[in-house]
Amino acid sequence: MKGIETYEKLSRPPREYLKEIKGGRLNGKSDINPQWRYKAMTEEFGLCGVGWKYTIDRVWTEPGPNEQVFAWVQISLYIKDGDKWSDAIPGLGGNYLVKMETKELHANDEGFKMAETDALGTAMKKIGVAADVYAGSWDGSKYIERPREEKREPLSAQNPVGVPMKSGLKQRARDIQKALGMPDDVYVAILVAHGAKIVNGKPEVSTCDYNAVVNELLERQRSGQELTEQVSKIFDGVSL
Repeated sequence: MKGIETYEKLSRPPREYLKEIKGGRLNGKSDINPQWRYKAMTEEFGLCGVGWKYTIDRVWTEPGPNEQVFAWVQISLYIKDGDKWSDAIPGLGGNYLVKMETKELHANDEGFKMAETDALGTAMKKIGVAADVYAGSWDGSKYIERPREEKREPLSAQNPVGVPMKSGLKQRARDIQKALGMPDDVYVAILVAHGAKIVNGKPEVSTCDYNAVVNELLERQRSGQELTEQVSKIFDGVSL
C-alpha cells in the first residue's frame, strides 16, 4: 500500500456530502456526512469487517460545567493491507449526553452513538479521510489557497502556537486554548477527560495529565480543527 496515494485519494469528499454550517461558533465551516466516510473506506479497503474494522475499547461519561454530562468513546480502527491487518489507529470522540439549552438541561439519547461516529472520524482522518476539509483547503465548491501570511512553521511541543512558549505544560495548554479560540467550558471538558475533577463547580487539576492535554490540543491544531468540534453538538455525528 502506498501511503500518500491512499491519503490523497481519500482526502476530498464530493460536494454533495458536505453541508455548510450556518450560525453559531462554526459558522461557515463544512459539516461532513459521516456516511461518506464509510463509503470511502469501503471503496478503498473493502467491506467493513473484511477490509477495515474497528473495536470499541472504552465508553465512559464525565461531568461538565453546569451539571452537563459528556459521553466519550475510544475506538481502534484497523485497515487491511493484503493479508495483514494494520496496527490499531486510535480515535477518541465525544458528545454531550446532557446539555444546557435555553437555561434548561436536556438529555441526548443518541449521545454515545454520536460520540462513536466522531471517534471513527477522528481515527479515519489520520489516514487521510476528508483531510482537505480538516486542513481548510476544500469547502465543497473550490480549492482554497491559504494566504502566504497565514502559513506557520510546523508545530511542535516546543512551539505549539507559533509564538515563544511560556514555561510549563499548564501554561502551554492555555496558550494553545487561546490560539484555537476555544471556550472555557470546552477546555474544562478536555481537562476532565485527562484526569481533572470538578469540585464545587470548578476544575481541580492536581490529578490532570497536562502532557496528554497538550498532545490532544496539538493534534487538533495540526489538523486545523477547532477543539470546540470535539466536544459540542457540533458533534452531530461528525468530527470537524
